Formats: sequence, structure tokens, C-alpha cells
Amino acid sequence: MITAEVIARRAMRMLQAKANADRARGARRYFRETVEFFGLKSAEVTEMAAELFQAVKKEWTMRQAVELCEILLPDSRLEAKGVATLVFLKFKKEFGPDTFAVIKKWLLAGWCANWASVDTLCPKAMEAVFTRHPELAGQMKGWTESPNRWVKRAAAVSFIHLARRGRQLETAYDICRRLFPVEDDLIQKAGGWLLREAGKTDPDRLEKFLLKHGPHIPRTTLRYAIERFPEVKRKKLLTATKS
Repeated sequence: MITAEVIARRAMRMLQAKANADRARGARRYFRETVEFFGLKSAEVTEMAAELFQAVKKEWTMRQAVELCEILLPDSRLEAKGVATLVFLKFKKEFGPDTFAVIKKWLLAGWCANWASVDTLCPKAMEAVFTRHPELAGQMKGWTESPNRWVKRAAAVSFIHLARRGRQLETAYDICRRLFPVEDDLIQKAGGWLLREAGKTDPDRLEKFLLKHGPHIPRTTLRYAIERFPEVKRKKLLTATKS
């Protein structure tokens, strides 16, 4: 069997071969926290992950994919994290309660300490977990109380795909409400994103929620949440929800 160590070394060679210093410098402007880059395009990272997966798909299970992540996620460069995450997500049919715990461990370890890594990993991974084990979704409410900003962001973005399909809406709205007091703009944007997605299948419910909680909703969250409403309704909601 090809080991995770072998694939990790192969991935690093591939990343180094396509490194672009100019693109790496440009990418840093999208992040306030310190994030390093090889300087690859997103499409190149996706293609690389697909190629690596093809090399192991007949031999590996999720266990080896977890091992690969625990080698590459600690690397400071975003593309190394991305390759590992994308290979890991190829095994989402196997995701279960143990995956839930593994992802939280990675977040707490600081291995996904930027919005891009959290947003690549959590929406698809947690959708797979909660589809198979919906009883676990409620545990995400506790993540909103974490002192770790990335665990907090994960609490919201983990429901993006589910909410977009009208699933787990009760939990999604509750998580957003719990995050209203958080002053971190990355958390506020994540909450607004989740509300916007929840509103795609039930805009009336979103509007009622916003009117009910208006004065308590951070304005950043609110502006993200109402993006898909017509302009006239957006203006009304901005006025109606002021403190």
C-alpha cells in the first residue's frame, strides 16, 4: 500500500514544482492572519488533489486520508493544507462520529487557522457527517462558545450546504443567534453567509428571523444575510432592524 508519508512527499514535490513567488505575495492580501503560500491557483490545487487521489483510491480508506491531513495540515502554506483537505473529502462516504471529533481536533490544534482552510474543510465534511448522523448537528451549538475563532466560524459554515437545501434550518438559525454577540468580523460574515443560504429555500422565515432579532444582529451579519433580497426590501430591513 502507498503510505500517507509517500503521498505527502509527492504532494510537496508537486507544490514546489508549481510554486510562484509573485502569486504567493499577492495572495497574502486576502488574509489578516499570517498565512504562507506556494503561489498556486485554486484550480491547480484541485487538479493536484484529484491526481493524488487517483493514485490511492483503490487502496486507501478514510484512515489513511486522516494520516495525510495530519502530515500536511500543520504546514503553514495554504496549498499544502488544501491538497490534504481535498483528498480527505474524497472519502466523505465514510465520514461518521469519529470524523466530527477529528475535525474539531484539527481546528483546536491551529492547523486550519484561516478562513479559507475552514471553509474548504467544514461545509462538505460536516454535511456528510450530519447527513448520516443528524443527531450530531446539535453539538455544534457548543462550538459557538469556544474561545477559538476558527471553531466558532466552523460552527456556522458547517451548515452552509445543508441550509442551502433547506435542511437543519432550526439548528442553523440557532447557531447564528448564538454568534450575534461575537465582535469578530470573520464570525459575523460567516453568520451572515449562513443566514443568506438558509433564506434561499425559505425567504419568509429569514425575513421574520431578521425582524425578530434585528437590534441584536451585527450589521455585517445583516448585510450578508439580505444580499439576495430585492433592493427595496433590503433597505426596509436595514431600517427596521436598527437599534
